[in-house]
Amino acid sequence: MITSTRSWLQTLLPIGSSIRQAIQVLDESALKIVLVTNDTGVLVGTISDGDIRRGLLKGLDLGSSIDSIVHYDAIIVPSGLSNEVILKLMIANEIQQIPIVDENFQVVGLHLWDQISSPSARANIMIIMAGGKGTRLHPQTENCPKSLLPVAGKPILEHIIDRAKGEGISNFVLAIHHLGHMIEEYFGNGQKFGVNIEYLREQFPMGTAGALSLINPTPENAFIVTNGDVLTDVRYGGILDFHIQHNASATMGVRVYELQNPFGVVQTQGIDIVGYEEKPLHRTHINAGVYVLEPSAIALLGDSVLTDMPTLFTMIKGKSKKVIAYPIHERWLDVGRPSDLQTANSENFREIEITNE
Repeated sequence: MITSTRSWLQTLLPIGSSIRQAIQVLDESALKIVLVTNDTGVLVGTISDGDIRRGLLKGLDLGSSIDSIVHYDAIIVPSGLSNEVILKLMIANEIQQIPIVDENFQVVGLHLWDQISSPSARANIMIIMAGGKGTRLHPQTENCPKSLLPVAGKPILEHIIDRAKGEGISNFVLAIHHLGHMIEEYFGNGQKFGVNIEYLREQFPMGTAGALSLINPTPENAFIVTNGDVLTDVRYGGILDFHIQHNASATMGVRVYELQNPFGVVQTQGIDIVGYEEKPLHRTHINAGVYVLEPSAIALLGDSVLTDMPTLFTMIKGKSKKVIAYPIHERWLDVGRPSDLQTANSENFREIEITNE
């Protein structure tokens, strides 16, 4: 659906703002674009979600200026063009938003092609690893699988399925082990949830990747894998598209993790002090528990072996296949400890994270 509304005002951001502010604009407007302007309201350029992720992969952080990631040659149009013309421009340039400007190049509107409300059906399956014992969440998980623990009134696993369903994914495979019968009893074949659900039944714990060896038949297309205890606002369709666009064999969702050194660091060469850094901040990428794999990855697992996902990625890399990272800047929570479950059930998390916009 193509539309032009006053909601575009939420996408405006002055040049020189931070990447953190750009992400906030994307989250609050839900229009998938940031319109960057100068002090007089003239459009300088645009920023997409992809621009931000590429900047993060290049070493920028959330406090970095947006100046180096702005798309300065954005396609713009004047007012009055027909929807047919706008549609052709969007198709030809593979974009979903086009800013509208006046004769002074000041922003006066935004054309949108909204594909979120009516997502295209995706043939790709999603595999959810839901076999863990959740030992750190005892006693809650003694008589309940971790992925069935309630958050905002429904199981974690149901939140994951609902969010993926909202992006056109309808075929799911649940890998189960600990109290797996309870998961089967709750979800069945998925009919009452408007999806199709099948099961991989682990006879023993097989790690975060081993259960993939049980898949039969092998998927025909790239497939998504997620841990059954990860709640996130990431677009599963987004990471899938990213994987396909980059012709990757395996894609891992990653999060930036910051660790503040509480001490000043002295840099030395022998006994000579050559530098000093006060309480440096170290940034690393951590595994976020969301992946996309090509069907060929399954053949590397052999028969029913204990394998974790990082090991599988190493095996794929060892075959000289393309393995890439997808930065997840959206809200994300690994529900592994009682404090995580408490956070997931907090009012703030319910409003922001467990949504299906």
